[in-house]
Amino acid sequence: MNVLRQASLMFLLASGLTLVIISGGFDLSIGANLTLSACLAAGVMKSGAPPILAIAAAIGTGTIVGVLNGLAVTALRLPPFLATYGMLWILQGLAFRYMGGNEIYGFPTSFRALGTGFMVGVPIPVYIMGAVLVVGSLFMKKSNFGHELYAIGANTDVAILSGIPVRKRRISVYVISGLMSGLAALVYLARVNAADSGMGEQLLLPVIAAILIGGTSLFGGSGSLLGTLFGSLILALVINGMNLLNINATWQPLVVGAVLLAAVLVGIIGRNGNERIG
Repeated sequence: MNVLRQASLMFLLASGLTLVIISGGFDLSIGANLTLSACLAAGVMKSGAPPILAIAAAIGTGTIVGVLNGLAVTALRLPPFLATYGMLWILQGLAFRYMGGNEIYGFPTSFRALGTGFMVGVPIPVYIMGAVLVVGSLFMKKSNFGHELYAIGANTDVAILSGIPVRKRRISVYVISGLMSGLAALVYLARVNAADSGMGEQLLLPVIAAILIGGTSLFGGSGSLLGTLFGSLILALVINGMNLLNINATWQPLVVGAVLLAAVLVGIIGRNGNERIG
């Protein structure tokens, strides 16, 4: 259950990014988006407002950031890597400014249940993860929207000639990625019961690693949310195993980085093999 709870946060943050990568884009701002969303939600609750307003603040902030990323990539025609890298610094700066070097902690029990509560012996974040997995997988497999994302990621020019509204679809996936960052921020905030300006800083690398381990190609056009779930579980097991073996925390990023490079290498080899066969 501990591993599932760890994997649930990783999966929520990775699910939106998976769709972005499938469509041929990238979003480096998800960790900073989580940070700002969590900090604003914490501030709302500490002001005495009900948790529902804090939830709206986090989801709203994450979604707005997604819209801005989508417009930067489509309307301004900036490369996704540069656009979202710039957004990362903007969001991090806003979080630092808002928090002023302080920490906000101590939230209502009703809100904390979102990250620490159980239902029939299963952590509530696991139920949230399951709901996102089911809805997202059906959405990608059964809807025209999902099929169009794969087509855009595989070959953008062909997708345009086929009449697919590429710009709208790309904006949509960045919005979804931002929304999921806001949702992950709420689960994370409820779990740790505190917010600070660096809380999402260490999440980006493990999330990318989970997506790549799950089989999603950095080149776009292939991947699945189910694969991302498996990648999140594998990475959670690796991290949990290192903790159980008392491996120094300073070595753990090195292991995660090695796993990420190995996943990228396997993906490149597989892609080259498929191209030779084709």
